[in-house]
Amino acid sequence: MDQLAGYLLEGARPDPIAQELTGWLADSARFRSFAEVHRDKIRKKLRTAGDGEALRDVRAELQAAHLLLDDPRIELAFEAYGSGQSGPDLSLTYRGTRSCNLEVTRLHGVPSQIDVGLPLLTKLRQLPPSVPNAVLVAIAGGAAAALDVDGATKALRSRADARDATFFTRRGFDGTRGFYDRYLRLGGVVTWCEDAVGDARAGLWTNRSARIPLPERDIRAVLRCLRNAASTPSPGRRDSRAMMEGPIS
Repeated sequence: MDQLAGYLLEGARPDPIAQELTGWLADSARFRSFAEVHRDKIRKKLRTAGDGEALRDVRAELQAAHLLLDDPRIELAFEAYGSGQSGPDLSLTYRGTRSCNLEVTRLHGVPSQIDVGLPLLTKLRQLPPSVPNAVLVAIAGGAAAALDVDGATKALRSRADARDATFFTRRGFDGTRGFYDRYLRLGGVVTWCEDAVGDARAGLWTNRSARIPLPERDIRAVLRCLRNAASTPSPGRRDSRAMMEGPIS
């Protein structure tokens, strides 16, 4: 485990993430296996993080993987579409069946003061066709519900309906048609606040216009893992609540 941690962190910026990552590797055999399989990709991301904020962006991706792998029914691939390519961070398989992609992003600032629309636009360009996709948004402080995803997406659609092609072209889309092509690939947005408690830690906004909806059972498992994070037990004492089915809220 120490050898793997040393390999992953070699050349990375000094940061508290080093201690956290070592702890995650020690805590979870499944995360350790994930990190071993994807060691070169993870090491590259840690080494090329240009500053503390970029390093914490990588931390969000790795922490999400660590939490999701607490459910033994979930398998994850990291950057399955290729390192450095325009594709989601995590690809999830649930109970042996390819489920959905999760693109992870971290917002900087107070959720109630952030317009999540522009960060979402950036992530839409990384969602592939023909598979369910979700964007997982990590936020600091407050609760997951503090982020107004519904309002942000309505504002983007209003711009598209008003044929504001210049707005979308400046952000890398082929006008409003290009925006809608990518927007319809988005099955939903998972909001995740590690500082909150219980159900307030994670929420879901569903895109009812998506061509391929998110599989409900699978995304429910994702929410459970994120909500149970604070009480995640040590190996061998897995919380039975993580195995329970419950409604999405």
